[in-house]
Amino acid sequence: MPRRVPTLVATGLVAGFLAGVFGVGGGIVIVPLLVAGAAYLPKPAMATSLAAMLFTAVAAGASHAAAGQVAWQDAALIGLPATAGAVAGAWLHQRAATRPMVLAFAALLLITAGKLAL
Repeated sequence: MPRRVPTLVATGLVAGFLAGVFGVGGGIVIVPLLVAGAAYLPKPAMATSLAAMLFTAVAAGASHAAAGQVAWQDAALIGLPATAGAVAGAWLHQRAATRPMVLAFAALLLITAGKLAL
């Protein structure tokens, strides 16, 4: 078994649990764990996180939908434009230097943490 497998499985379990409980888990949990725990470079960690979140989003979304908790019209109003934003963001991400991307991500996490704390 490759050395990364236990770290990747543990990352997935933590991210999935947090996605189900709090609606978070992707970039906030997976990216830092991939960089720190699985020795990924930042850009592949971000891209891998997005691909992995496809599975988490479907599983958590289906579970919440089964409980009648999803506002489908609002989800579409968020999700469809977010799809366009994701394509534009991925395009930029592939062309931008790594250091500014990492600093912007760190700033976003700090701002989010501050807003949540207040």
